[in-house]
Amino acid sequence: MRLKLKFFANPDRNILFLKKVIKVQEKVVQFSSIFAFAVLLFHLGYSINPQDQVTTSSLFNISLILIGLGYFVRVLLVEKSIFPARVILELLLSLTLTLTALIRWNVLGDEMTKLILEFTAHYHLINALVIILFFIELSKFSLTVNELKLSPSLVFILSFILLIFVGTGLLSLPEATTRDISFIDALFTATSAVCVTGLIVLDTAKDFTFFGQVVIMILFQIGGLGIMVFTSFFGFFFKGSYSIQNRLFIRDYINENNVNEIYTTLFKIILFTVLVEGFCAFMIYHFTDAAQFSGRGDQLFFSLFHAISAFCNAGFSTLSNGLYQEGFREAYNMHLAIALAIVLGGIGFPVVLNYYSYLKHVIVGKVKSILGIEKYRHTPRVSSVNTRLVIYTTGILLLVGMIVYAISEQDATLKGLSPYGKFVTTVFGAVTPRTAGFNTVDMRELAVPTVLIYLFLMWIGASPGSTGGGLKTSTFAVAMLNTFSIASGKSRVEVFRRQISNETLKKAFAVISLSVLVIGLGVLLLMIFDPELPMIDVSFEVFSAFSTVGLTLGITPQLSTGSKIVLMAIMLIGRVGTLTILIAIVRKIGEQRYKYPEETVYIT
Repeated sequence: MRLKLKFFANPDRNILFLKKVIKVQEKVVQFSSIFAFAVLLFHLGYSINPQDQVTTSSLFNISLILIGLGYFVRVLLVEKSIFPARVILELLLSLTLTLTALIRWNVLGDEMTKLILEFTAHYHLINALVIILFFIELSKFSLTVNELKLSPSLVFILSFILLIFVGTGLLSLPEATTRDISFIDALFTATSAVCVTGLIVLDTAKDFTFFGQVVIMILFQIGGLGIMVFTSFFGFFFKGSYSIQNRLFIRDYINENNVNEIYTTLFKIILFTVLVEGFCAFMIYHFTDAAQFSGRGDQLFFSLFHAISAFCNAGFSTLSNGLYQEGFREAYNMHLAIALAIVLGGIGFPVVLNYYSYLKHVIVGKVKSILGIEKYRHTPRVSSVNTRLVIYTTGILLLVGMIVYAISEQDATLKGLSPYGKFVTTVFGAVTPRTAGFNTVDMRELAVPTVLIYLFLMWIGASPGSTGGGLKTSTFAVAMLNTFSIASGKSRVEVFRRQISNETLKKAFAVISLSVLVIGLGVLLLMIFDPELPMIDVSFEVFSAFSTVGLTLGITPQLSTGSKIVLMAIMLIGRVGTLTILIAIVRKIGEQRYKYPEETVYIT
């Protein structure tokens, strides 16, 4: 931190005084952004009478001026230069917020007021800025979470629980829904969104307003990537630095061993997310019929909502019948765009970063070779064992799903479709149980073999480090490799000329065992609370909840309160991971300095 101004002859007094000023500035900005955000929520979430609106507007304007002045003071006292993107953004925020407050009080002239109002009113700029500012301050505050001396696993779990309750509060606001809803339904919807599941007890299209749908979209966007990824990235960007404690704490969330590459890795994850979601939204917009929407804005929101939902493997839709809705069920090109986003979101960021590094090496090396800067250097290993296992396992599971779906659904959901329609529906039918949750067919018409293969595909789920849940592809692959190694009499597990570590084998076995226990207990509890429901429907529901898929055979709205609570717990466990929860609650044992004699246990 660089302090510029000098007021006293003694340099030490200058520093102490300016540090106090900066602390006050930080507190003022924090509390003002929180208060402005609260007022904004009050306006969006409640119907306000004119008298209260005048009072809240005045308080809102005061908050905007305090935030604007706070950012200006920060740039004046702390920043070394005004040219970095972060500083320019802070100056623009300061200027925009201050001018907006003055305009709302009619301090400026009529011409200036009219000019700025035309710009801000059309894009709802101020509301968006207040939300962004609140998130910025929250992100800065999150960087102090390591001071709580909690394990990363516990913080990871608590962040999801906190986000669920925040989402529940927002969805419980009167203006978020078109009718009164119960607390348990709001909690279930928020849990399903944060855990990117997609199981719904309410109709997202009819029971939630535009504000409520935006809240749901934000919840599954943050829940898909993880709130710690978001807050860590933006917290660093606007604070300007990480402490070593922050680096060590955050690296566990993104599987980055090099602490110096933490921000770069976070940036790549955010950038990849934005690019894929943006491209998918463009494709959805292009391949949907404008006649199905009330206007261009409605179509844009539909495209963005489904692009984010697809990439995050959330399965939420603003259509009452999902993609099977009349007017959308035959939009096959749109289905393929959504399927692509599902696969890219579920493949895992470690795989994406692995191939990014390889492509960067190839392209940069080739350019340098052409320009004569240096000879081309070959990379001996294109991808890691994890990347290969994920790619091969994903490909095999998709192929198996397509074959089974194509054979078993010939006389069911594929009947009467065009050849292209059958192909797209088959591809989508194999992709969607990989934790996506979208449906382009009536799920109640699926043949029994398809339901059974869906149970298997849902159980495996997506890949590690992705937006999806489930057992994970690499876990299943390691378990199968271990089985074949034991059957062939090998003393170790080998693949791609590498040996899988014993620690990995133990983790894979633990995750599989815990998943079976959670799913089995879930089915048992649901049958106790709702004994009248068919066993196959209940099993499908529990598998879908654990793997955060969101597909259902139609029983979700019929569930009792007890069953909803059980499913919420299963969704949370499936999203954060059974092993993560176990590590968080079980006290870690120190180094074992002893070893008992070995003895064989008979297993047949």
